[in-house]
Amino acid sequence: MPKRKAYIESHSLVPKHEKLSEKEKEELFKKYNISIKELPRILKKDPAISKLDPKLGDVIKITRQSKTAGEAVFYRGISNV
Repeated sequence: MPKRKAYIESHSLVPKHEKLSEKEKEELFKKYNISIKELPRILKKDPAISKLDPKLGDVIKITRQSKTAGEAVFYRGISNV
């Protein structure tokens, strides 16, 4: 049986998760004129991002496949709560 983390990350229903670099994060905030406080949250201990070494203040880019749009991108800020 595979390890639980590997299973979660490779499951067909779990979308791709990436941690943005500081430069990408600043570009995102500037493009949409927002701050990290205005982003929806994702828990630091979420199993889907455990391999990304998440820290408070990081931004996670989630790319989901969509039947109508082809690909949909969402952003989440790391939170403890």
